Amino acid sequence: MNRHEEFGGNTNKGPVQEHDVIMRGRRLLDITGVKQVESFDNEEFLLETVMGFLAIRGQNLQMKNFDVDKGVVSIKGRIFDLVYLDDHQEKAKGFFSKLFK
Repeated sequence: MNRHEEFGGNTNKGPVQEHDVIMRGRRLLDITGVKQVESFDNEEFLLETVMGFLAIRGQNLQMKNFDVDKGVVSIKGRIFDLVYLDDHQEKAKGFFSKLFK
């Protein structure tokens, strides 16, 4: 049994890209399994990952690296919070409405 199957992953679609979030000292994030960067500015990033939408909030955020082929994003700045939005539709609506004001 591979690691993905151990955690209840869907094995019907073949191999799924792994999704990891590695934070170093609240100043640097390395995220794998990123499908696309939906939006970003110096206070918020919205990423579509293989595990759903991930919102990252902070201060002086900058994209350090984005490798489209590997699905890897590196973000630097002061990290305040990380939230997965797809499981909480009300939070997602609030986040999107705030983005488009």
